Amino acid sequence: MYFIDVQGTLISDSDKMPIAGAVAFMEYLQIKKIPFMVITNNTKKASKDFYEYLCSIGFSFGFDHYLDPLMLLDGRVEKEAVAAYGAQQFLDTLSSMGYTLNYTDPKTVLVAIKEDFSADEYAQMIEFLLSGAKLVGMHETSIYAKNSKRYPGVGAILKMLEFATSTHYDVVGKPSVAFYNEALLRLQMQVSDAKFEDITIISDDVKGDLGGAKELGMQTYFVTSGKYKSAREIIPSLKPELKPDKIYANMQEILESL
Repeated sequence: MYFIDVQGTLISDSDKMPIAGAVAFMEYLQIKKIPFMVITNNTKKASKDFYEYLCSIGFSFGFDHYLDPLMLLDGRVEKEAVAAYGAQQFLDTLSSMGYTLNYTDPKTVLVAIKEDFSADEYAQMIEFLLSGAKLVGMHETSIYAKNSKRYPGVGAILKMLEFATSTHYDVVGKPSVAFYNEALLRLQMQVSDAKFEDITIISDDVKGDLGGAKELGMQTYFVTSGKYKSAREIIPSLKPELKPDKIYANMQEILESL
């Protein structure tokens, strides 16, 4: 059974097209009737829109095999008075979902990703948090890769804000236990007795995705087709208990190993 990341794992961070072996791997799972969930930290597009984009570039699986943080947001963040930070697409998606954006006296500071956060935005977040707003991250990625550059991910920004304000934060998407629990519940629609120990998770985010998954008992496969150019960039610095079980170049290499 598999949990499979999208950005940097199934699709390239550079052109958003399938990575070598990705489409074939997904086809293999379905031919062999192997249970799986595609779990992504997508926040820019509405869930159905991003799912349909994946279908448009060659992937073929049902929406019941798909999960992203936007699908859990209603149960985690109140819709009133949200100071949201991220790409304009994310802000537009929130508005379409009925969230009221408030940059005067928000109840929640909600952080997604973009490459060009300004110092003034960070200053505004700090003021809101020191005034009592809750801090929530859409996910907890370590690094954000775009335009051949790597930026601090949402997880890094959350850690910075926590250190600056002593405000504890909550996470909606990966690697939160709530997100993985929801993914497991949906996987159990395919195999009723599925457990975390039965699952192998594949991702390019060895810290943001795989560390939390490993703590829950999942087998972890790290692919170097996304955020990191090689395992040497990150693996030596990880605590032994968080190092991935296997390392592959991409989905093609995993497929060839089966």
